[in-house]
Amino acid sequence: MASVAEQLAANINLGVFSKATELKKRLWFTLGCLIVYRLGTYIPLPGIDPAVMAQIFNSQRGGILGMFNMFAGGALARMSIFALGIMPYISASIILQLMTAVSPHVEALKKEGEAGRKKINQYTRYLTVVLATFQAYGLAIGMEAMSGPAGSAVTDPGWFFRISTVITIVGGSLFLMWLGEQVTARGIGNGTSLIIFIGIVANLPHALVSTLELGRTGAMSPLFIVFLIVMAVAVVTFIVFVERAQRRILVQYPKRQQGNRIFGGESSHLPLKLNTSGVIPAIFASSLLLLPATVTGFAGKGGPDWLVGAMATIGYGRPLHMVLYAALIVFFSFFYTSIVFNPQETAENLRKHGGFIPGYRPGARTAEYFDYVLTRLTAAGALYLAAVCVLPEILIAQYGVPFYFGGTSLLIVVSVTMDTVAQIQSHLIAHQYEGLIKKARLRGRRG
Repeated sequence: MASVAEQLAANINLGVFSKATELKKRLWFTLGCLIVYRLGTYIPLPGIDPAVMAQIFNSQRGGILGMFNMFAGGALARMSIFALGIMPYISASIILQLMTAVSPHVEALKKEGEAGRKKINQYTRYLTVVLATFQAYGLAIGMEAMSGPAGSAVTDPGWFFRISTVITIVGGSLFLMWLGEQVTARGIGNGTSLIIFIGIVANLPHALVSTLELGRTGAMSPLFIVFLIVMAVAVVTFIVFVERAQRRILVQYPKRQQGNRIFGGESSHLPLKLNTSGVIPAIFASSLLLLPATVTGFAGKGGPDWLVGAMATIGYGRPLHMVLYAALIVFFSFFYTSIVFNPQETAENLRKHGGFIPGYRPGARTAEYFDYVLTRLTAAGALYLAAVCVLPEILIAQYGVPFYFGGTSLLIVVSVTMDTVAQIQSHLIAHQYEGLIKKARLRGRRG
C-alpha cells in the first residue's frame, strides 16, 4: 500500500509539473542565461598571451587569484571578457548594505519601501561601474607587469591595451549584472547567486579529475582521496542541517472585540536563522587576508625585510593564517548580522502591530531579549562558519586539494541549491492551488 501511495503521489507531482507551463518557461530561460554566461567565460581578452597567463596563474593559484577565479567560474585564469565575473556587483551590494549602518540617507531609503529599494539598486549599479573600472584598470596594469618563462603576458602593452581592457571587462561585468537581474525577475532563483553557483559547479568535474590524477601519480594516497570524498559529503550534510536550523520565537497577539465578534488572540512564530549572515563573512575574510600576500607575491622580493617576513608568517596555509581567517570570519559574522537584523526596529514593529513575546514587556525589554537570543545564535553560527571554512582550507594548503572542495565553495553550492529548490516547490504548490481553485469554481457553477 505504501509503495502504491508513493507512486500515486509521484504521478500527481509529475502531472502538476508537466502542466506548469510558466515554471517550465522560467527554467528554460534560466538555463539559457547560464549557458550564455558559460560561453562568455571562454572569450579571451584581446592582446594577451594565454599560455603565459596560464603559467603565471598556476604560480599564484594559492592566493586571492585562486579564490576569485573560483567565483568567476575559471574566467580569470583564462583572462576572458568575464574576468571579474559578478564580483564587482556583489561588492557594491555589500557596501550599500553596510552603508545603511553609517549613512542616515541610505537608511532612510531602506525604510521607504519599493521606491527606496529602487534607488538603492540604482546606486548599486553606479557603484558597480566605479568598482569594475578601478579593478579592470588594476588588472590591466598588473598584466603588463606580468611575465613568465615564455615571455610577457601582454603582446603590445600601452594605453590602447589598457583602455580596451577596461572597456571590455567593465562591459562584461555590467552584462553579467544585467543577466543576473533578468534571471531573478524572469527565471528561477537569485540570478547573482546562480552565476557564482554555475561557475563553481562547472569546474567541479575538473577538480575531481585533478584529484584522481594526483592519486594515480602517487602524489596523493587512494585512502586520502576516499577520505576527501567522504568528508565533502559530510560537510554538505552538515551545511544543509545548519542552514535549515532556526530558533522560532513565540509571538502572541491580544484579543480584541468589535461588536459581537472577537478578533486576534492568535499566536505565531518569528524564525531566526542560526546562520543569519550566510556566506558573506567567509568571502570578506578571504579577500582581506589573502590580498596583502598576493600583492607582495606580485611585487617580488624587493620589499622591506619586515614586510616580506610578515607576509611569510601569515602566508597561505600557515597556522597564523588559519587563526586569523577564523577570527575574521567570527568578526564579520557579528558585524554583518548586526546590520541585517536590528533588534530595536523589530521590537518596535512588533509593538506597533500589537504583538508581544510572552514574559517580556513590549519595547525595550523585547529588544533586549531579541539581542540576547541573536547574540547566542550568531556565536554558534560564526563557529559553524569558521569550522566549515577553515578545516577544508587546511587540506587545500597541506595536500594540494583543489579550491572547489573548500568550505566556501561547498557552502555557496548548497545554499544556492536549497534556495532554488525551495522556489521551484513554491511555484509547483502555487500552480496546484490554482488548479484546485479552478476545479472548485467549476463545481460551484455546475451545482
